[in-house]
Amino acid sequence: MNRRESREKAVQLLFQIDMTQNSVEDAMAHLIEEDNKPEVRDTSFLLELVEGTVAHQPEIDAVISKYLRGWTMARLANVDRAILRLAAYEMLHMEEIPIGVTLNEAVELAKLFGSDESPKFINGVLSSMAKERDRGNEQ
Repeated sequence: MNRRESREKAVQLLFQIDMTQNSVEDAMAHLIEEDNKPEVRDTSFLLELVEGTVAHQPEIDAVISKYLRGWTMARLANVDRAILRLAAYEMLHMEEIPIGVTLNEAVELAKLFGSDESPKFINGVLSSMAKERDRGNEQ
């Protein structure tokens, strides 16, 4: 499974976990049962994304909330919330992934899973996060 596929599956898992309050293990078992392709799949990046996002969710939600203009985490579309959490995890905890890659992947995920307004919204929130992070690194 390549990184794009892993991110797509991660959004689906984070969405499922958010909606059902299932554990990461239960969500993964459901995914593996559903996705019964015969080839061996490397799920290490997928697991890292999902487990890391869930483990750091309170911190991630607090950071995202700072950039939501007129919105709260609870008011966000469920899929947009999952995409933002995943991208924020990458930005905050996976320094080996360039911010530009994370932003691009999040916008592509929003195009795939979100509404017509999702890509612009996701890009705006994450770009604001990235700009402030860059300013913090310059000091």
